[in-house]
Amino acid sequence: EVQLQAFGGGLVQAGGSLRLSCVASGFTFDGHVIAWFRQAPGKGREGVSCISRSDGTTYYTDSVKGRFTISSDDAQNTVYLQMNSLKPEDTAIYYCALDDSGLAVLNSLTDATMNEDWYDYWGQGTLVTVSS
Repeated sequence: EVQLQAFGGGLVQAGGSLRLSCVASGFTFDGHVIAWFRQAPGKGREGVSCISRSDGTTYYTDSVKGRFTISSDDAQNTVYLQMNSLKPEDTAIYYCALDDSGLAVLNSLTDATMNEDWYDYWGQGTLVTVSS
């Protein structure tokens, strides 16, 4: 059974940093795409970043470019989202998701968006709160 568990959320002041972790289990961690989405209070789910496990290609939504970094640790079956220079508008529940086909990063680079329908499995979410 594929499982994704997201960790690392918390309360931080504006300008601070947090690192989120997404631990994957129940499958061979290779050739897939892992993504981070977020959902702010009263808003829809928004794609933040994704990474291809096959070649390390990444995609970031415009609002986090230069502040967030996504990375992958094969040995730990874990994908990280390093979030720096956090802003109050980054406050949200952050979810990690997995794309079985491995095409989601290419699709994002082509379409300049992240579509949650491209993803097959979802973690439970971790809350990030940024105070002003």
